[in-house]
Amino acid sequence: MKYVVTGGAGFIGSHITEYLVNHGHDVTVVDNLFSGKKENLRHLCDNPHFHFMQGSITNTVLLKEVCRDADGIFHQAAIPSVPRSIQDPVATNEVNVNGTLNVLVAARDAGVKKVVYASSSSVYGDTPTLPKVEGMNPNPKSPYAVSKLAGEYYCRVFSEVYGTRTVALRYFNVFGPRQDPESQYAAVIPRFITRTLAGQPPVIYGDGTQTRDFTYVKDVVQANVKAMERNAEGVFNVAYNQRISLLALLDIIAEETGMHVNPVFEPPRAGDIHDSQADISAAQKALGYSPEYTVESGLKETIALHRKK
Repeated sequence: MKYVVTGGAGFIGSHITEYLVNHGHDVTVVDNLFSGKKENLRHLCDNPHFHFMQGSITNTVLLKEVCRDADGIFHQAAIPSVPRSIQDPVATNEVNVNGTLNVLVAARDAGVKKVVYASSSSVYGDTPTLPKVEGMNPNPKSPYAVSKLAGEYYCRVFSEVYGTRTVALRYFNVFGPRQDPESQYAAVIPRFITRTLAGQPPVIYGDGTQTRDFTYVKDVVQANVKAMERNAEGVFNVAYNQRISLLALLDIIAEETGMHVNPVFEPPRAGDIHDSQADISAAQKALGYSPEYTVESGLKETIALHRKK
């Protein structure tokens, strides 16, 4: 197949790209390197099935060019941070909402068979009901969450109005290799790992009792590929249907690294939710999604690669 991966130099996008290229598909990555990195794809550069186009999904001319003759689009490109969206909601809207609309228009005009869109568990907000089920009313608490929900609605409308088949995958706290620990907006697991390995105290925003449904990146790749290959359309949670507190997470990292470092506690950040857990039964039934990793096995693999750096 001929696929386009927007944001393909990023954390999740590079893993999707790697899987597709290694399985013989022809892949064109579109990435402006805002948060993606060329080194995430360096090992693919000599593969004749891999192509890289540096540019933004706000560039409609570029999208029209790369989507020509494409069979499917894995739309991962976004400004991917709740805190960043609170600081700059306009930029987040421009890329995450307008950019997604651009991708869908390009897909429609090129006759692309399917678009798999990276949404987020943040669309649920801080509703007390657990686990989160796709049919719940969304309750976004940040501009980022609003932007991801708007993208979902555009996907649904393009399916209904134009016949462009779409799937939106609501990711729950994805972690794994290539996740940037250096950014001020970095996710909790790479920050915890790098600071623990350095013998520095990890920072917890809140009291550490907040829980998350962490998902290893290779299981997210699996969900994307199955969403593309199956006939299903709609919105699906991608997670483990398990939740773990940040304090318990830190205990696992300490055990895996052999280093015990006491955390530093800071006030909770605006837009953060306290508890999150997914019901994944819809993805299991419609997509055949079946997680192959646990938090522990995913952390073991991730920590081993951090040690090699």
